[in-house]
Amino acid sequence: MIFDLDGTTPGIGFPDICLAETEPNGLLAVGGDLSHERLLNAYRHGIFPWYSPGQPILWWSPAPRMVLFPPEFHCSRSLRRSLRKRAYEVSVNLAFEDVIRACAEPRSPAEGTWLLPEMIESYIALNRSGHAHSVEVWRGDELVGGLYGIAIGQIFFGESMFSRSEDASKVALGRLVEIALTQPYQLIDCQIHTEHLARLGAREISREAFQRALDEAVGAAAIPLGRQASRPAAGMRWAA
Repeated sequence: MIFDLDGTTPGIGFPDICLAETEPNGLLAVGGDLSHERLLNAYRHGIFPWYSPGQPILWWSPAPRMVLFPPEFHCSRSLRRSLRKRAYEVSVNLAFEDVIRACAEPRSPAEGTWLLPEMIESYIALNRSGHAHSVEVWRGDELVGGLYGIAIGQIFFGESMFSRSEDASKVALGRLVEIALTQPYQLIDCQIHTEHLARLGAREISREAFQRALDEAVGAAAIPLGRQASRPAAGMRWAA
């Protein structure tokens, strides 16, 4: 059953994620809005918005869930060699709007984007309130890669990443892993399976395991993630 947030669910609440559809995988609810309060409540319960132009807001919680446990991040030898050859620098929360707009660019002329203008503005507002964060990868003054997501408690809910230069998105994720190991974040939510993420150490876990992680980590204390100036990517220290 797909729940209508405009008619069946009062306030900013959501139905239990165990009620999400299996086909399409994870579709839970439709409608509502992208207000600050509703978005944060969605992420606290493992739910995220994802929809296309012309559709109402669709809310998802797929199973199994793709996650990255920070100690399991895999930095290959080829990636380490690549970093030594490139003059990348990495920063945090210095160019959130630039990152999310880059993530919204279609990957090819035939593809559209799910990051619609109202979504971009909602996440920018969350960044200004200290809930949404970005990692930026630079080559000189040029933004060549990055990612953004939502931090709640000891979970970082990854939303999207982009790359305009070889390995730039991997560098962004590696920096996020470094942060996760110190803030600390117990896991990085990657939402759905991709081979790119799997090669970097992410794996799928059951809905039950993800729910346990939410219950434990969302309310746990973490160090606020502030703005951090750029530093050379080659100097980063990752778990192998």
